[in-house]
Amino acid sequence: MSISSTQAGPNNKGSNWQAFGPGILLASAAIGGSHLISSTQAGALYGWQLAIMIILANFFKYPFFKFGTDYVYDTGESLIAGYAKKSRLYLWAFFILSLAASVISTGAVALLAAVILGFMLPESWGLSNSTLAVIVMGISWFFLIVGHYKMLDKLTKWIMVALTVTTLAAVIIAAGKPTAIAPNFVPVSPWNLANLAFIVALMGWMPAPLEFSAINSMWISAKVKADNTTHRQGLIDFNVGFIVTALLALVFLALGLFVQYGSGVEIQTQGGAYVGQLINMYTATIGEWSRLLVAFIAFMVMFGTTITCADGYGRINAESWRLIKGDIEVSQKQILVWTTYSALGGYIIITFFTGQLGAMLKFAMITAFISAPIFGWLNYSLAKNDHQLSSGMKLYSIAGLIFLGGIALLFMAQLVGFLD
Repeated sequence: MSISSTQAGPNNKGSNWQAFGPGILLASAAIGGSHLISSTQAGALYGWQLAIMIILANFFKYPFFKFGTDYVYDTGESLIAGYAKKSRLYLWAFFILSLAASVISTGAVALLAAVILGFMLPESWGLSNSTLAVIVMGISWFFLIVGHYKMLDKLTKWIMVALTVTTLAAVIIAAGKPTAIAPNFVPVSPWNLANLAFIVALMGWMPAPLEFSAINSMWISAKVKADNTTHRQGLIDFNVGFIVTALLALVFLALGLFVQYGSGVEIQTQGGAYVGQLINMYTATIGEWSRLLVAFIAFMVMFGTTITCADGYGRINAESWRLIKGDIEVSQKQILVWTTYSALGGYIIITFFTGQLGAMLKFAMITAFISAPIFGWLNYSLAKNDHQLSSGMKLYSIAGLIFLGGIALLFMAQLVGFLD
């Protein structure tokens, strides 16, 4: 049965604030290392040159994310349930990829949150990034157990508003007084194979790992049960979240461009070292008074991302396991088990990358991009059978698969030595 035809509930009064939720959660999960670090570095290193890759990554991933929203409202089921109906092979392929992605992505965002937290705390405390990561993950886990979806829904809306307002203010001020170009500055081109890994990493989490389309479908299911939203409201929520995320990526790129590009200051390409430079971008434009405030907002963004990752991966892994076992429904206990798996597995990943935040973020983003064509194909194959796709949407989707698959193959060919 289509959820779109469900009778309107008490909150079903147009696209009001209450109707927003899953799309904002998706944006909260998306605006992490890809925006704070990669997009800003792209602007600082290459100016506007890589803006086109940010636009293309968002443009070609859009239909595969949208299919998740459409599928829930058309069928009343999550994308994962659709995979299971189509083929057990599809379900197992998704589950195995998700098991790996859940610990890699959760670990990466938690470590970045820990590094920002360490930037805020006094050095005399002597807390290592690993210890801070445990604190971040522990508090995230506790929040999910106590408040779960409703708390997550409310928290992320205000985090997104604070980040958007602060970053826009910084960029507007920076645009009015851009950094003077150093006399010996020579622009560098990113269009060579040596920079392919940087470009792939930039696009990997842009706007988010593609498996988040399945996570979003789980959040939509929870939202429908809680607030009885319509398909129209769901699409407005999704589109607003997706578009804001894409635009903010360009805003962060502009921040790096206006403050650092051509300034002669060495750009720290390692994630941990770059956090200090990122905070300095805001203080150089807004004022020194804002240092702790900006650091706090950046931490809350990454904290929110850690929560959404742990919650989202916990939900899709629990749903996948339910379908594999043939259970009727997912229990809160099962979600708790798989949420704990994401947190503990993420911490184990962190121990392998101790002191290498930049390497870990790059690894996570590249992994996400390489797996994107697989998740994209899963969603497209499901949507074309269960949703009446127009010829234009089919061509759009195929073009997206070619774009994502082509660059992924190019990168892997370089990785194994076929390209110099």
